Amino acid sequence: MAWRYVLLAATTWLRVLLALVVTLWVIYLVAKARKGSIMSIGWSIILVVFLAYTILALALYFMQPSFLYSPVRQVPYNPGDINLHFENIVFETKDRLKLAAWFIPAENAAFTVLFCHGNGGNMTHRLDTINILNELGLNCFIFDYRGYGASEGKPSETGTYHDVEAAYKWLTQKKNIPPEKIILFGRSLGGSIAAYLATKVEAGALIIESSFTSYVDIGKKFYPYMPVRMAARFSYPTIDYVRSVHLPVMIIHSRNDEVIPFEFGLRLYDAANEPKEFIEISGSHNDGFLFSGQVYRNAWSSWLDFLKDYKPAAKPALKRIS
Repeated sequence: MAWRYVLLAATTWLRVLLALVVTLWVIYLVAKARKGSIMSIGWSIILVVFLAYTILALALYFMQPSFLYSPVRQVPYNPGDINLHFENIVFETKDRLKLAAWFIPAENAAFTVLFCHGNGGNMTHRLDTINILNELGLNCFIFDYRGYGASEGKPSETGTYHDVEAAYKWLTQKKNIPPEKIILFGRSLGGSIAAYLATKVEAGALIIESSFTSYVDIGKKFYPYMPVRMAARFSYPTIDYVRSVHLPVMIIHSRNDEVIPFEFGLRLYDAANEPKEFIEISGSHNDGFLFSGQVYRNAWSSWLDFLKDYKPAAKPALKRIS
């Protein structure tokens, strides 16, 4: 999720508006030259507006995958470039796609973070976050969704859910990380994917950063005059997942987020079950965690201290991913 959403929305509306103005002007001139009635001009205007709206709605419907997913295939860097030891991992999903991942260990780590990144780029673009997690003494397991980086396939909502389930399975069954020592962490689109996983498996905690309440809600923000709910091809109902999560939950959001409104973070927090924490950071959607500096790091440190002493109450049994 980035400025491309805003730019695409603004550019699309601007082009349609310009085309509409030109068309209406041509209709007016033709009607005037032919001495057409005001009634015929009015009906022509209504027809043009209807056609323009319909064309835009169809364009938005078919362009949704490119709006939501913005993968980059090239992976020019890795954690070794910032002097971090790491393992190159390839694991398989249940629909038999091979996904690329990195496991970055930290010395004497109490927890392992399963990191679900946002909709753009790939793992390479998360090295700053990986470095912060490592400095906090956390193992990090980050993977690329299908169609991103070196991972096979093409992204889809169901596909991203299969991907994160396979990542969790690798951590627990191949790396033998105890579920209660895994922190599910997602940023932006990844927040919804991490929240989904938290409804399916056992884990130590869930952290959602700069995420939305649902795909439909974010669509309504950018296209308020379009039939978003009816035309939506994706769901990603983060807030519904959060309501069903029975883990400690921390929500992080910037008041300056220009892509996903601050209120979305507040709504996710309100929907979460106890224990929960809300952390307000500063800065833009993509670099708030960097801009906030020590505030961001301190939030993680305090949450980790809480988790080390946390004794979970009885909660609903969850399925084991096999």
